[in-house]
Amino acid sequence: MAQIDTNTTLEKFRRFLINSTCKSFIPESYLRDPEVFPEKEGNHGSIYVEAVDKVTLKKIRDITFINANGILGIIYVSKSGNTRLKWRQIKGQIGRVTGEASANSLVNLIISRVLTKEYVESLVGSIGEVKEQAQEVI
Repeated sequence: MAQIDTNTTLEKFRRFLINSTCKSFIPESYLRDPEVFPEKEGNHGSIYVEAVDKVTLKKIRDITFINANGILGIIYVSKSGNTRLKWRQIKGQIGRVTGEASANSLVNLIISRVLTKEYVESLVGSIGEVKEQAQEVI
């Protein structure tokens, strides 16, 4: 596990959520819309979006797609429970991501550009199992 504590945009964190949960089946129109987010309830992973305004669009498999405005925070727990991340709004579309991430989630955080190359390189020195996966993506 790696401890995450960094700033990122809401859109980059949205991309991370999609890459981690529904990339293979999200409708193209939802993928392109920066106001559409996945939400998920249950014992095997969850995503909760705290927003001023949100409307349910469609449920596909175990993901409910919502249209959200005024996002204040997002809580993500992976299916395995090994990743637990929170995005909290700092100002506008910028927020702080904190929590623990598994090796697989680190790869998705890199792909989504939530984590920079420099940030990952500082983590790689202390996390042996991530090293090969992270270097392939970088």
